[in-house]
Amino acid sequence: VLYLSNTPTKRGLKMIKTKLQKLLVIFSIVGLSISQTWAEDLKDIYELALINDPTFKAAEASFRAGKEYKVQGRAGLLPSLSISGSTGWNEYRLEETLLDEYNSNNYSGSLQQPLFRLDRWFQFKQGKALTQSAAAEFAYQQQETMIRVATNYFNVLYAKDSLSAAKAEVEAIGRQRDQAKKRFEVGLASITEVQDTQAAYDLSVVGRITREAQLDSSREALSAIIGGDLPLLSPLKDEYPTPPPDPIDREQWVKIGLANNFQLKAAHLNTTAAKSSARSSGSAHLPKIDIVGRVTKSTSRQGKFGGFIQNPLYGLESDNRQYAIQVSMPIFSGGAVSSARRQAYAQYDRSKEQTLFTERSVIREVRSNHFNVQTQSANVTARRQALTSANSALKATQIGYEVGTRNVVDLLQSERQLYAAQRDYAKARYDYVISVLSLKLSVGSLSPEDLFNVSSQMK
Repeated sequence: VLYLSNTPTKRGLKMIKTKLQKLLVIFSIVGLSISQTWAEDLKDIYELALINDPTFKAAEASFRAGKEYKVQGRAGLLPSLSISGSTGWNEYRLEETLLDEYNSNNYSGSLQQPLFRLDRWFQFKQGKALTQSAAAEFAYQQQETMIRVATNYFNVLYAKDSLSAAKAEVEAIGRQRDQAKKRFEVGLASITEVQDTQAAYDLSVVGRITREAQLDSSREALSAIIGGDLPLLSPLKDEYPTPPPDPIDREQWVKIGLANNFQLKAAHLNTTAAKSSARSSGSAHLPKIDIVGRVTKSTSRQGKFGGFIQNPLYGLESDNRQYAIQVSMPIFSGGAVSSARRQAYAQYDRSKEQTLFTERSVIREVRSNHFNVQTQSANVTARRQALTSANSALKATQIGYEVGTRNVVDLLQSERQLYAAQRDYAKARYDYVISVLSLKLSVGSLSPEDLFNVSSQMK
């Protein structure tokens, strides 16, 4: 607590100023630690996406719908039970003369168990394959969500890095412009030097505005996934490792992809379902045998038959029970059965070709992604060296400019090359992370643990 007298001394004011400066430093440190505590890493953003991303929610709903195919196919093999009932009021008239009026009730129940229904057996196998295909497709959608989250996350980080470099570029070139104006005023520089620095400054301002728009767009894209305002994002550590893929043999990755890629699994299962559908249509002309049981109970209070003969069953309940083996077989239906069979087998052929196309696409994607990881790994190393070289070149150019061996155009060019190298290095690191995740997606091994591992390498 600070106590101030009515007439503070010079020494007292100095002490107050010193204490206030210390408080400001403490508040700055506390604020920095709080902002770092509140920063969200890739794992946190992914967990928000699982809760709020509408694309993922739609995929989840499709999976729940797909699970019902197996249940519906199995239902065709199980017994079916139905009941019905009716009650009615009856009036018997002869030449407008009411002779009798009574109430009648009827209740019935039937039980049917398929005994030989080959078409329904194949429909069950079709539903089972479609349910498994829905599970594989949902697994792929989960992996695709990880890629979308990671891509948009690093797009934001790259946009922030680019904006920081653009602001630094504006500030550095602004200083060169101011120095050129002062040198021109004292006769040490020409008007050309002033104009060159002014033009470079204006272009750097345009670049900063472009980077600001890029950051805003990337933030909006990520916000649309997590369904809310974007928190502070944690950046990658400077020492984030960027090794080449392991194993380095590309064909080993291809084998893993052919065995585990979820899109390819879904395609194979869809082909199996199409084959079962074709066999179901092909067996539609076979006999259908069912065991059927029916029970019917009825009561009537009809007093007289024809209005004259007394009804001996008045008010009594009749019970009729029937048990049968029912056989039905289509003979001719206008060619509909044969047409449905040809159509189903044509769809099966189409599904086989689509599966072949998916298989070849997986092979191409695995090889391309494997090569991309190798390229990005080397690119990060090269960009890091290019950034070091750009720093050294700028320092050398600054010295040359001071002693008069280099002009202002050379200096501006070196500064622009340095900030471009900073942006390229940042982008190379983010592209490497995405390339590794994409390779794992193409071979079907991508999991949340991979995102957690990336998050563990964040500040």
